[in-house]
Amino acid sequence: MPLWLILIIIGVVLLVLGLTGIAEFLLWVGVAVLVVSLVLALVRRAK
Repeated sequence: MPLWLILIIIGVVLLVLGLTGIAEFLLWVGVAVLVVSLVLALVRRAK
């Protein structure tokens, strides 16, 4: 499984458990990793 998906899943689980501070951080990190990986994939494809 990709890293961004694991981070988002863990973030959602923590959000459900009530740990909002940690959950929001993990969700944002997961989204950031997803965006960076998409940009890198597009750059590689452009070459």
